[in-house]
Amino acid sequence: MFQKILIANRGEIACRVAATARRMGIRTVAVYSDADANAQHVKACDEAVHIGPASPRESYLRADRILEAAKATGAQAVHPGYGFLSENEDFAQACEEAGIAFIGPPASAIAAMGSKSAAKALMEKAGVPLVPGYHGDKQDAAFLKAQADAMGYPVLIKASAGGGGKGMRAVQASADFEAALASCQREAQASFGSAHVLVERYVTQPRHIEIQLFGDQQGNYVYLFERDCSVQRRHQKVLEEAPAPGMTAERRQQMGEAAIAAARSVGYVGAGTVEFICEQDGRFYFMEMNTRLQVEHPVTEAITGLDLVEWQLRVAAGEPLPLKQDQLQLKGHAIEARICAENPAQQFLPATGTLQILRTPASSSFEVAPVRVDSGVREGDVISPYYDSMIAKLIVWGEDRDAALSRLDAALRDLHITGLHTNVAFVRRVIHTASFSKAHLDTALIEREHAALFQAPGVPAEVAIGAAMASLLRPAKAAHGSKARDPWSVQDGWRLSGQPRHREVLLHEGQPLTVTTTCVGPQDYELQVGDQVSKLSLLSAQGDQQDISLNDQRLRISAYRHEDDIHVFTSEGAVHLQRVNPLTLVDHSHQGTGRLTALMPGKVVALLVKEGQQVKQGEPLAVTEAMKMEHTLTAPQDGTVAAILCAVGDQVAEGVELLRID
Repeated sequence: MFQKILIANRGEIACRVAATARRMGIRTVAVYSDADANAQHVKACDEAVHIGPASPRESYLRADRILEAAKATGAQAVHPGYGFLSENEDFAQACEEAGIAFIGPPASAIAAMGSKSAAKALMEKAGVPLVPGYHGDKQDAAFLKAQADAMGYPVLIKASAGGGGKGMRAVQASADFEAALASCQREAQASFGSAHVLVERYVTQPRHIEIQLFGDQQGNYVYLFERDCSVQRRHQKVLEEAPAPGMTAERRQQMGEAAIAAARSVGYVGAGTVEFICEQDGRFYFMEMNTRLQVEHPVTEAITGLDLVEWQLRVAAGEPLPLKQDQLQLKGHAIEARICAENPAQQFLPATGTLQILRTPASSSFEVAPVRVDSGVREGDVISPYYDSMIAKLIVWGEDRDAALSRLDAALRDLHITGLHTNVAFVRRVIHTASFSKAHLDTALIEREHAALFQAPGVPAEVAIGAAMASLLRPAKAAHGSKARDPWSVQDGWRLSGQPRHREVLLHEGQPLTVTTTCVGPQDYELQVGDQVSKLSLLSAQGDQQDISLNDQRLRISAYRHEDDIHVFTSEGAVHLQRVNPLTLVDHSHQGTGRLTALMPGKVVALLVKEGQQVKQGEPLAVTEAMKMEHTLTAPQDGTVAAILCAVGDQVAEGVELLRID
């Protein structure tokens, strides 16, 4: 077994690998960029080596610097994690030539599966079912469009070297093909260094089911059951679960054997995942093979009780697989939710900012448990524009799917994050939809349940205001301890005559509300908003948690205040309110909407219009790239392009004006 390994990655996956290595007595070396000097993965490892600036192209994608770090620290092996260089055959080959073990498959297997087109040709020879489409090398736009027209719409354009939902576009009509192809190729070139694409029939109502497999250097293979990853947004996974609901033992064996046939055809070694697109009637087609560990591997660990990183290390060190196929057992049900810094209401636009509050439910980290939270960040860390937007993975296990769902709902309720937009509330709404709760799964679930997910009522205004005021009215501790030394140290609003009144202006869902509070008892208040009067009682408090009574309904809330921001978490959901100085309220309704600004820090990759050009509302104007994704800015109204204030290649900050429309 290795004595020391280098982890060529960052964030939660580097922390995940380090946790298993530590348990096995293996020393670890972290690598880090300028932006990650104080990151959690650096602290989780025994040693750390600086490899360059914040940009991944100048740090985590620099194979030469990573190999230099491995040699300098005496690391015997490199674990690539997922993303970055994990599926780069040149890097795997360079490790081998340097006499350093690559904890993954041989370079030849990565190369064979790295091109979706070439992989599909191999799978056809191996007898693995394929989706109809064009997977060849001819990349002329007119030719590809002709292939799509002949195939019939909808079609899917996919980057041959892609993954993670990047470089992928669904096209519904022939007229949209060329623009979608150009966008797909740009994103593919930026993300994977290759603009090569394939075009295939878009399966309607598909399920996305993948098989986790392992191979060793002795030629043995096993499949560790399946995961259903159908719930997606922007072709990226939101929820993953194992086993797949409705999977029969016969179909599981068929898919498992097909996955092993795929792996055997390229001499695969280590952990890999074969992804299938499945029809609702059970038919399945090879989609791609990920030649690495997957983000969602913890759900497989939860239902098998195994540590897949330990298996990776043992196989890479030359040991045979720890178990044979008939020794593997499936127990219970597990679900993983990806907790991301993003704004679902703004088409899942990635968010950046400081994690002012990050409170997780009672859980373990990086090990099998009923509730598990895997994360590479801690409270006070910054989510930057340079890397992936994932904050954490929340994994739950139950005796069956219903038990796992209940546990996930409770864990999401107890996960409190402030400081930036997240998808926590959105994920909680997803698991409550009729489709997900009844396991009616396909990749269009989010679109199908749009009304329940994006138009559902949030926390009632009365509860939100009552909870916010409970936080503001909570008595402060005396300056010299929990008990006041004199009556002047007590901040309870006492006065000689009359009832104490207090007025606050709170911004709730964009609307300013004036709340007048009247103290009617030691911990009892009347709240008046307009003509509506509510009764509020402060019952008890411990830390950030309070028990209150609102109109005789008892509630338990958690409230966090940061300057004028108040974040309240209740059993019904979370709400953000702001204290407002009434003298600073400004009516912006008269102002125009012709200024287009960068939604987040990023790079301008395309300008689609010229000054003086007439545009229609919704017409694409520019494309920016941030957090490894493209974002298209569209015209907010009909008009004329009055000014273009940026150029292709510009790095722009959030809020910077890019174009102006008259």
